[in-house]
Amino acid sequence: SETFWTTTGMFPQEFIIGFPACVKVRKVAVQCYLVRTLRIERSVSKEPVDFEQCIEKDLQYTEGELQTAEFPLPDFQATYLRFIIKSAFDHFVSVHRVMAEGT
Repeated sequence: SETFWTTTGMFPQEFIIGFPACVKVRKVAVQCYLVRTLRIERSVSKEPVDFEQCIEKDLQYTEGELQTAEFPLPDFQATYLRFIIKSAFDHFVSVHRVMAEGT
């Protein structure tokens, strides 16, 4: 939690995580700070293209504490996950951890 990715101040902001092959993901959890709306998209392509929206969630504001958001994704396959921060509670936000569970 001491290291993090931070935005540049305008929204939307996004980052992509790639897996070595197409995997089955059951759940994704994100620890972040000051994120208002987060969307997760997936791609099953060999390159990070052709993303489709999977889930979007409004997070609760937690002053001075990291937010933890869990996204259950039943029967979900992906080679790439794109995380889009659509809006925030401040000009800058941070993402401290992304965890994916599956096989």
